[in-house]
Amino acid sequence: MNTFSLQIGTPDGLLFDGQAERIKVRSITGDLAILAGHINYVTALGMGKATVVLPDGTRREAACIGGMLSVMNGECSVLATTWEWAEEIDHDRAEEAKRKAEHRLAQGGLTDKEYRMAQAKLQRALVRIGASGR
Repeated sequence: MNTFSLQIGTPDGLLFDGQAERIKVRSITGDLAILAGHINYVTALGMGKATVVLPDGTRREAACIGGMLSVMNGECSVLATTWEWAEEIDHDRAEEAKRKAEHRLAQGGLTDKEYRMAQAKLQRALVRIGASGR
């Protein structure tokens, strides 16, 4: 299968720089897969599990929380707010964050802002749990 140049970074630095067969991410409008030969494209990223397929067929999973993806002249760049490879996710910590967010939401009496924050924390925990593969 054809490959393309892929760079994945966060504000903390470059996490991946190499060739890939495919990257699948969640954009703000839904899931998106990029393959070699994709047209020039830019989109904002949402929260979701991401998958990178390497030239040897290896699949790497990650939790991606926000950012931007661009494809320009056959090269794909991802600048994520948060990008955690599955093997780096602390599953127990993510489960604890999920439990705390669910408890906060169940308490009730939250302001709109507090409710949105608790919902975002719950969504982030669920993405991390899903990407961790456990």
